[in-house]
Amino acid sequence: MSVRKIGVLTSGGDAPGMNAAIHAVVKSAIARGIDVFGVYRGYSGLIRGDVRILKSRDVSDIIQRGGTILYSARCLELKTDEGVRKAKEVCDKNDIDGLIVIGGDGSFRGARVLSMAGISCVCLPGTIDNDISCTDYTIGYDTAINTAVTMIDRLCDTTASHDRCSVVEVMGRNAGYIALNAGISCSASYIVVPEHPFNKQDLFERIRFAMKRGKNHFIVMVAEGIGNVTELAREIEESTGVESRATILGHVQRGGSPTVRDRVAGARLGYFAVKLLSDGAKNRVLGLNKDEIVDFDITEALEMTKKFPEDLYNMASELSR
Repeated sequence: MSVRKIGVLTSGGDAPGMNAAIHAVVKSAIARGIDVFGVYRGYSGLIRGDVRILKSRDVSDIIQRGGTILYSARCLELKTDEGVRKAKEVCDKNDIDGLIVIGGDGSFRGARVLSMAGISCVCLPGTIDNDISCTDYTIGYDTAINTAVTMIDRLCDTTASHDRCSVVEVMGRNAGYIALNAGISCSASYIVVPEHPFNKQDLFERIRFAMKRGKNHFIVMVAEGIGNVTELAREIEESTGVESRATILGHVQRGGSPTVRDRVAGARLGYFAVKLLSDGAKNRVLGLNKDEIVDFDITEALEMTKKFPEDLYNMASELSR
C-alpha cells in the first residue's frame, strides 16, 4: 500500500536541530505527494488528537530556530493499553500511514509500543546528551556542547581573576559526553562522569598537586546526577583552601540556534525517514555511523549499548595534570 499521509512528532527533551528535521520531513514528503500531520506535544498530543496538516509555508522559516515548533511533553498515558488504543484511533481517523518520531530512548520505547499496535514508526535520534546506543551522533549535541563551552569560557575569566575553583554542572544525568568534551575544551582540572567512579580524595589531591606547581584557579566539570555540586564546592574549599563556587548551567544548554552540524544532521535524518516510510519500511530507528546514515529495527536498537570513549577520558585525565 502506498503511503499517503504521515505524522511527525517530537518527544522528550527538546534539542536544537529538531526543527531542521521537521522541515526536512515536511518538504521531502510534500515533494513525494505525501501529506504530513504535525502532532503537537508529543505522544500526549497524539492521544488527544492534537494534529493538523503542515504545509510548506508552515516550516519555511524554522531551520534556524532552537526548540521544536511541535512542542514536546512527557506522556505516561502511552504506557497504558487505553493510551495506545486512543493513539491508534487518532491515526486511523486521520488515515495516517506512519509516524516519524524525533527524540531519545524513551521516545523510541513509545514508538515500539505503537509499532506493536500496528502503527508504522521511524525514529530519529534527537537529544543533547548523545546517549543513544545505535548512533554515533544525536541531533542537538553539537549545539548543546558549544553553548556550554561558551558559558564556561566566560566563567573561566572570572575564576582566574579571583583565584577560585569553579565546580560546573552540565547536563547528562546518565551520560558524560557533554561533561567530557566540554571539560577537554575548557582545560578542566577534573572531569566527573557517571561512567566512572568518582573519588573525591583524588580530586582534592589533584588540586593540591597543581597548586604546588603554581596553578591558582581551577575548573571542575561535573555531569548532573553525580551529586550536589554546591556541597562538592564546599568540600573542595575545606580540603584545599581554594575559594570554590558552584555553577549549574541547566536548561540553557537545550536552547539557542542550532549549529550547522545539527541543522545538517536533522535535515539528512528527516529526509531519509520519509524515504524509508515511502519505500514501505516500518519500525526502524535511524542513526549516524561514521557520518553515514544507518537504520535498525526498534527492538534491536533499544537493546544496544554505547561504549564510552575511554581513550578520550584517559587523555583528558593526563592533560589535566
